Amino acid sequence: MAETTPLLPLVENPAGPAEANPADQAAGAPDPTADLAPGSLITRDGQLQFGGLLLGEGTPYPVDRSGLTGWDDLPELDLGDVLRPDQHGAWPGDRWAQSRLVGATLWLAPPAGTAPLATARTLRAATGPDGGERWLAVRLLGETLAVRARVSRRVVPQDRGYATQGVAKLSLQWTATDPRRYGIALHEATTGLPSAEAGLSWDDANGPHLSWPLDWGSSGAAGSLTALNDGSAAVRPLVEFHGPVQRPSLTRLSDGRQLQYGIALGAGDVLTVDTQAGTVLLNGTASRLYTATPDSAPEQLFQLDPGTTDLAFRADDTTPDPAARVTVRWRDGHW
Repeated sequence: MAETTPLLPLVENPAGPAEANPADQAAGAPDPTADLAPGSLITRDGQLQFGGLLLGEGTPYPVDRSGLTGWDDLPELDLGDVLRPDQHGAWPGDRWAQSRLVGATLWLAPPAGTAPLATARTLRAATGPDGGERWLAVRLLGETLAVRARVSRRVVPQDRGYATQGVAKLSLQWTATDPRRYGIALHEATTGLPSAEAGLSWDDANGPHLSWPLDWGSSGAAGSLTALNDGSAAVRPLVEFHGPVQRPSLTRLSDGRQLQYGIALGAGDVLTVDTQAGTVLLNGTASRLYTATPDSAPEQLFQLDPGTTDLAFRADDTTPDPAARVTVRWRDGHW
């Protein structure tokens, strides 16, 4: 990255402890190891949030002028191209992105009047090797995007500035096994099973007849919903089937690909399909992956492409129960 066009606000070389912004470093700070909602602590451009730790401008961990690497870059790609044996070039194959590596050069700059060790220990706690992936969110140019990541490298030189004031220029690297970046807004759409309109009511206390104003009855339902992925990368949604319903299915109308399960859900039962993890859980505990019918696609192939995706909720119930419904949750995907 050229030093003349840095990605993040610059810190040349803090001579001593930094003054933290009270708005960003309020009392009762969250647990730095908590997996908080992405971007929930970010208040301005140039800030990063990893789990419950806020980094960047206005914090004890300002970004150095060398900035951030790997965030807006396209990850390394595995290419399935096959060389042509009798002419130049190759036949184009599939392309799959490898893990995303995100690096940041920061300063450890304890706020004036505080114990330097406390600032260092907070950083250590949040960037250790234990635990699974947490949300890493970055706000640039007013846009906040996030990945699920783990810390894969931490370098903190112990020079004279660190020994006397707790100030050091440090490097962090995160590895995101899913290289796609996601919007911080969690979208949700829900619908019930299709039902017909009741139509005109011909009978009342006076016998069969029509009277003004006409009573057309309740309106019907199409049992369909539309999901908008306002990004550039396909994403895998979380799907919840709520009972009572028999043999529920969700179909992508553009190509007929569907999720369908040969199971009868009772009132209050929820069948959760995590298409990212490839799991199917009944009431959050018992696996029901084996109930997938032969017509059901592998869960991880059921994606929401960029743009709008029309979906249809269907079941084998002769008389649909009004309480039966499907809920779809997703985030916008970005490369």
